[in-house]
Amino acid sequence: MYPQQIIDALARVRYPGTGNNLIQSGMLEDDIRISGLQVSFSLIFDKENDPFLRSLLKAAETAIHTYVDPNAAVTIHTKFRKAATPAVPQDKSPIDAAHIIAVHSGKGGVGKSTVAVNLAVALAAQGFRVGLLDADIHGPSMPKMLHLESYRPTAATVNGRELIEPAEQYGVKMLSIGFFLDPEQAVVWRGGMASNAIKQLIQDADWGTLDYFLIDLPPGTSDIHLTLVQTLHLTGAIVVTTPQPVALADARKGVDMFCNDKINVPVLGIVENMSWFTPAELPDNRYYIFGRDGGKQLAEELGIPLLGQIPLVQSVREGGDNGTPVALQNGHPAALIFNDIARKIQ
Repeated sequence: MYPQQIIDALARVRYPGTGNNLIQSGMLEDDIRISGLQVSFSLIFDKENDPFLRSLLKAAETAIHTYVDPNAAVTIHTKFRKAATPAVPQDKSPIDAAHIIAVHSGKGGVGKSTVAVNLAVALAAQGFRVGLLDADIHGPSMPKMLHLESYRPTAATVNGRELIEPAEQYGVKMLSIGFFLDPEQAVVWRGGMASNAIKQLIQDADWGTLDYFLIDLPPGTSDIHLTLVQTLHLTGAIVVTTPQPVALADARKGVDMFCNDKINVPVLGIVENMSWFTPAELPDNRYYIFGRDGGKQLAEELGIPLLGQIPLVQSVREGGDNGTPVALQNGHPAALIFNDIARKIQ
């Protein structure tokens, strides 16, 4: 083996965030060392919490074995141009939660809220203290999905402060702007008004101590996304998509948003919703209405985990409309998937 072979092999590995290979990106340090079948070198990343770090290390090792020598003993060191800095200091977070996770979709209609509510219920069923914030100001759906449409928040005095009491259902504490609005009335607010409303639901509510605080974000990108990042120290984000190319294009932008230096939030993985249709009378059949494995392929391309593939089944829709999330149904195939996703993010 000699250094140019190593360089040529690493030129075949692309960084998902830019599409450029490791050499073009200037990620290979000038410290290649070769001794017999032992080779070592360093890769330089922009930040310590780069979401593609692990997958790129594995891809680089595979490239050496594939294009140089399958018996090579590869050691890869990591260096960082700058240390990761959270959007806000940990001790300033207004929420006492071990994990704060945003559930996001690039476009509407892909089942983001369905995933958020079922994931919250699944975590609560596994014994965790869970809070859920419906931050989709213009389309709040959590009151209906948790059968809380008639709930009207009250105030409680906590440590001398008047705080909003979240609703509690199925072991999940939840607040939504929908509790404060006429359900027949459209929300026509500028970005500043929407962001301030979200801040109030976070900072002026009695959430207590939580293990998981999930945030159902609005689709796309907006002031609300920046507000949440500036207000909370997010543990990570989950991106929801369907397998169809139109949704995947927007999901890719969602991943890029969280990886942006201004956001800098790790992407925990992709959830592919409506992966296939299975009719009740033909439980063994699968019909790939929106395309096949699009979310899975996107996750592989970007080097992030695929957390799960959720089928398009009537009971999932009925659970959301009736206020009884399918994750409550022990043994239901979709419930098993949501419980598996909940375990993967722990």
